Amino acid sequence: MYRPPAFREDRIEVMHALIRSHPLGALVTAAESGLTAGHLPFLIEETASGLGVLRAHLPRANDQLGALRAGGEALMIFQGPQAYVTPSWYPSKAEHGKVVPTWNYVAVHAWGAPRVVDDAAWVRGQVERLTAAREADRASPWAVADAPEDFVAAQIRGLVGLEIPIARIEGKWKASQNRSEADRRGVVAGLEAEDETAMARIVAERSAD
Repeated sequence: MYRPPAFREDRIEVMHALIRSHPLGALVTAAESGLTAGHLPFLIEETASGLGVLRAHLPRANDQLGALRAGGEALMIFQGPQAYVTPSWYPSKAEHGKVVPTWNYVAVHAWGAPRVVDDAAWVRGQVERLTAAREADRASPWAVADAPEDFVAAQIRGLVGLEIPIARIEGKWKASQNRSEADRRGVVAGLEAEDETAMARIVAERSAD
């Protein structure tokens, strides 16, 4: 990932937080037939190495499973808030006109060697933890145990687990850090006016760093 110094994010806790808040990752693997990408919700957990481990589950019928069983390196891509930035928001446009459009975004890339887990208890635990994480803020959280046990068992049989210890991780927070203070204020105001509040908040936070 191209990461100019102004946009680099190397703090593990910040990158892990992005994965937790935007857990649907693009899983990229290589096989003899070429590159394949799938989309899975992941859980990220701390490890002694400090980089963390990613866990997920996928259907046994998923054609990406062969590449995952073969080993080798996989790439997981997580994307957070993103938004188009028009030059019209920059005060510098009126001053000299030397401005161009851009796109602000947040992304984390993680690499590691996947391990396929053929264990029903492991898979069920993963499904339960993922469900609990996403249901926690709901007024009436749904739990796996709310469904009939025979139905749950049948669903679990159709799944395999996936565990990927992270060997390398990179973050990029492109949030107008390369613009002047006045231009950044203009971007925040413009994003808020277009209801892009998540990216507006990130631009404001990164401007204060």
